[in-house]
Amino acid sequence: MTRAAPAVPPWLAHALRSQRGPVSWSALLRGALSGGPLLLAAVLAGRPTLGVVAAIGAMFAGINDRPGSRRASVARIGTPALAGAAGLLTGTLAGDHAPAVPLTLLLTALALLAGGISALGPVGSSVGTQLLVGAAVGAGMPLPEPGWLRASAFVAGAGWLLLLRLALPTSHSLAGDLRSGLRFDGERAAVAGVYEAIAALLDAAGSDRATVRRAALTAALDQAQDALAGPRLRRHPSSAAERRLHAQYAAALPLAEAATALAWAQEEVPDRASEGPRRLAAAVRNGAPTGPLPAPSRHAPGLRALDDALLYAAEAFDRADGGRLHGRRRPRAAVLRTVLGARGREYGMRVALCFGVSAAVAQALYHARWYGQHEHWYWLPATAVFLVKPDLGPLASRVLSRAAGTVLGALLFAGLAAVLPRPGGLVAVVTVCGALIPLATRHFAAQTAVVTVLVLALVMAGGEPQASLARIGETLLACAIVLVVGHLPTPGRRGDAIRARLTEASGAAQQYLAHVLGESEDREARWALRREAYRTLAEARAAIALASAELPPLARHADGADEIATTLELLVDTTTACAVHLDDTGRLDPHHLDRLATLQNHLPHLVHLAPQAHPEPNHSPNAPRTPLRGAGNGATNPHEPAPASPAPGGASPVTTPSPSAETP
Repeated sequence: MTRAAPAVPPWLAHALRSQRGPVSWSALLRGALSGGPLLLAAVLAGRPTLGVVAAIGAMFAGINDRPGSRRASVARIGTPALAGAAGLLTGTLAGDHAPAVPLTLLLTALALLAGGISALGPVGSSVGTQLLVGAAVGAGMPLPEPGWLRASAFVAGAGWLLLLRLALPTSHSLAGDLRSGLRFDGERAAVAGVYEAIAALLDAAGSDRATVRRAALTAALDQAQDALAGPRLRRHPSSAAERRLHAQYAAALPLAEAATALAWAQEEVPDRASEGPRRLAAAVRNGAPTGPLPAPSRHAPGLRALDDALLYAAEAFDRADGGRLHGRRRPRAAVLRTVLGARGREYGMRVALCFGVSAAVAQALYHARWYGQHEHWYWLPATAVFLVKPDLGPLASRVLSRAAGTVLGALLFAGLAAVLPRPGGLVAVVTVCGALIPLATRHFAAQTAVVTVLVLALVMAGGEPQASLARIGETLLACAIVLVVGHLPTPGRRGDAIRARLTEASGAAQQYLAHVLGESEDREARWALRREAYRTLAEARAAIALASAELPPLARHADGADEIATTLELLVDTTTACAVHLDDTGRLDPHHLDRLATLQNHLPHLVHLAPQAHPEPNHSPNAPRTPLRGAGNGATNPHEPAPASPAPGGASPVTTPSPSAETP
């Protein structure tokens, strides 16, 4: 009799897992040319401490230097850099003039704000992180330069790496039209990835891999949408190459819709069906004409929609008319609701507690002379910022990875500091570590080890003695603080962030469903609503997966949320199949309506099993669900919907938010 191997806890499995993918040699080159040369120039100019701050700015920019378009990198690198400079200036002024207690209160309030901003998304999370780290460094790292000069050096360091990102070619630049290869290489790769994901979904139709492939298609569309919708100086595309990319992205939307409908039908499609999207992907990636596209069979509505979408794509590729971008719009009111809403409050409170406690402990140790000859007390609160950052995985996984990475990095630097010449050896260490950051971001422990070596080299170059052992002690203390504080009860209820995500996804799904059942002929609006529905669902899925991998006291707050997300995904999939059938026959299919009614009626039952999932207070609890004609729910007029049965507590689990309530 064989004994089953014990399952690895999710929080530990996450700590042992690393990201995979091709190595970006261009990112490694940019990293090598960023912090090291800046520090060398400052040392030669006799201002090493200024070079330290600039290299720190370049280091953070290197961490945010992720794959994507050049346009998107402006916001991804530049916006957090400005926040870091603001935090550095604030921390410097407060550290120079405020006593310990007011300084701690100020840093805690700043952490509450930064936590709310972090709820806006990846860029918001980077903004919050750099704001707090900058404040901790400014207050806890005494330097001879005034605050405004430190902030300027920080922005200059990040700006230098951003300039390298915009100017240097990447591996994608070597393919396709050389005239647009350098400028739009990231956008081309992202749009080509959409067509490849469509082909993969068609290949998986009728198999158990279809769900995973559909999720991969959503991720590819999200990436392309972000790549094309970066900061722009003009309202419309400014060149023929840019208009062509917009047209190619827009042409992928009906193809994605048809592929999703075919996957929903759970029937295999002919092999030649995926050949057309693959040829379109090659045309986008290489900047070449599409050539003849194989026509799929037209014996089913989904296949007829796929054939029509291929014809539309071929015409759009030749016409190269960008049309509408279908980008996400964030009204200021929606951004403010996110920061002040459940997600912002829950994360902001946790960040404020962890950062405030760590800053208070650090100052207590500093004033008690525990640091000895080391005057810098920034390490402990700065470590807490990274530990409480949810983008990096579950809390226990982050703590393990941070502790292991810091110990490894500190010991490695202690050995290097004993043999390397100064300052040349330190500049070389900073250069090598800068090059390794893009590779080390695949795992938090590896990133921590590289950053630890880099920062210790920088502060030693700025005149501080070797402090590896002290940094290990402070890191372990910060890990203990965050692990304890992160599991303490907080005002409000745990799981509000997941509830908010599910409410947003539910509202987007209902808007999409209402548009389809209204038999509107505006297909571009339908594609935009479908994109938003799938995107909010993907964000909810990511939040649920992260919460489920926490330690049991925190993971239990995600119980039942995964099943609700699955039902919402089935609702959107069925709505997509319904839309394709409506285009093909001109009428709604009773089979689709019955399935939609079943899914909608099942949602209140799921909410009853998982009472944590309920709408945000800013959504109307009496908002009706979309009625289904012919679905047996008593609603016969699509323009006069009947109210849905309330969920426990009087709240409907599927609500329709106001048109301006768009999610970040």
